[in-house]
Amino acid sequence: MFIIKYKKIFIGISMVLVVLSILSLFIFGLNIGIDFKGGALVEVVYKIERPAQDVLDKSLASLSFGSILLQPTGDLGYIVKTRDLNDSEHTLLLKTLSQEDQNPLTEMSFNSIGPTVGRELTRKAVLAIILISLAIICFIAFAFRKVSKPVSSWKYGIIAIVSLLHDVIIPVGLFVLLSHYYGAEVDTLFVVAVLTILGLSVSDTIVIFDRIRENLRNQANVNKINFSETVGKSLDQSFVRSICTSLTVILVLLALFFFGPVSTKYFALMLTAGMFFGTYSSIFLASPLLVLVEEWQKKK
Repeated sequence: MFIIKYKKIFIGISMVLVVLSILSLFIFGLNIGIDFKGGALVEVVYKIERPAQDVLDKSLASLSFGSILLQPTGDLGYIVKTRDLNDSEHTLLLKTLSQEDQNPLTEMSFNSIGPTVGRELTRKAVLAIILISLAIICFIAFAFRKVSKPVSSWKYGIIAIVSLLHDVIIPVGLFVLLSHYYGAEVDTLFVVAVLTILGLSVSDTIVIFDRIRENLRNQANVNKINFSETVGKSLDQSFVRSICTSLTVILVLLALFFFGPVSTKYFALMLTAGMFFGTYSSIFLASPLLVLVEEWQKKK
């Protein structure tokens, strides 16, 4: 009952974090990667020793290629992301990376993505997020169709969607800061992370909602139901399982972040944030919101 007793505090914490995330998005914006805006991606591996990143950053800045993102990979490699390059610019880039041929390297890959492909990926990414969200709404509406008292089934669905927005907006706000201060880019892995967060967080919320539904069914006299006590009891029965399940996933994601390849670090970090706030919203946001809705209904 501790969570229900202090529900307004926990809901307030969520509101503050969501507002800060939205403000950071408007202030800093997202750094769109070449997957969506088009450009070139080059991966090189040095044969002897990898030059310091700050040294290469200074050399690349003199090329006038616009924004260039340099990311270390492995022990001897770099991944370079830049605007679309022609043949002469591609050759000049490799020469600069090899420090005027003084530090020999091998080009592992060179990919060029045109703006048309980028626009198509953007359209498909947005469509995928919309379809997943609609599928979640339909599933919740179907699963809780027999719940009518004291809170209607469609309100469960709305609260679940509010929780989903919370679970996505806060990790996106974190990614905005990573984008602004560390050059993280929105790529296809970012979209995968958002879709994964949607699926994982709604799963936790539905488990707790289902426990509330079962406890409501077990009470013979519907008119004498103390809804806040029922929700508190349901949370007591569910929150340890939810936290332990999420913690095991978070530990794996942290291992991926610290020991995995550079290309998946931001993906792992965003998923970790999504799992953390998804668990938080299931316990400290969605269920307290149900109680708050029921209390508002009584005042009418």
